[in-house]
Amino acid sequence: MKAEGKKQNEEVKDLRIRTKEFALGIIRMYSALPKTTEAQVIGKQVLRSGTSVGANYREAFRARSKAEFISIVGISLKDAEETAYWLELLEDAGIVSATKLVEIRVEIDELIAIMVTTIKTARTNLKGEVLK
Repeated sequence: MKAEGKKQNEEVKDLRIRTKEFALGIIRMYSALPKTTEAQVIGKQVLRSGTSVGANYREAFRARSKAEFISIVGISLKDAEETAYWLELLEDAGIVSATKLVEIRVEIDELIAIMVTTIKTARTNLKGEVLK
């Protein structure tokens, strides 16, 4: 049982680190954007949503209940989905080439998948607690 708890704590810490590294990547990408109006407007949107992913994920661990945890991770997931949208726009509008966005888009897709799984697992655990 102790080993399982330790592994879970390492995974949580890993995702906290990953979301922070993702935010730093977003900041670097924003800094490299062209200074056109379109690039800056979309860039500010992706900067806001992309840096919020990790901030909200961290906040979830201060939740007062599992239901609040699920809710806050849900906010982080919404920010991740929004970030994916803005990244798609940057690419589709021809502002940033697809090759320059490959790594960051793969990472946001992975973060989204992890958060979806986290929410599903937490909901299942919450239902199990309610039934006890």
